[in-house]
Amino acid sequence: MKLKILAIAALVSTICYAIPTKAANPVHVRQLLKTGKCQGCDLAGANLRSAHLVGADLRNANLKGANLEDAELISANLTGANLSQVFASNIDLSATNLTNANLTNAKLDNANLEGAVLTGVNLQEVIVY
Repeated sequence: MKLKILAIAALVSTICYAIPTKAANPVHVRQLLKTGKCQGCDLAGANLRSAHLVGADLRNANLKGANLEDAELISANLTGANLSQVFASNIDLSATNLTNANLTNAKLDNANLEGAVLTGVNLQEVIVY
């Protein structure tokens, strides 16, 4: 009986370590929301739903897996940003600079990209629904 419990505990602990965690730096999230400037910040997995980020400086920021649903990033600078696996339904990216950004596996629905700079953007396996 003890051996069975030990085996189950070992299996559960292995699974827990394998589950990826969302690790947005809370200081960086507050900085972005307060100043609109967060160059090179770690915002992976951040909940930025409905965030008003017009003109934000997010150059080289890590937004992997972030929730950007209903966010306004009009005229923002996302040059070199990692936007892989973001959820971005109803996002406004009009006039945004996305030069060399990574949108691999991003989920986009009703995204406004009018006038956006898309030079060198990685759109591999982007999901548009």
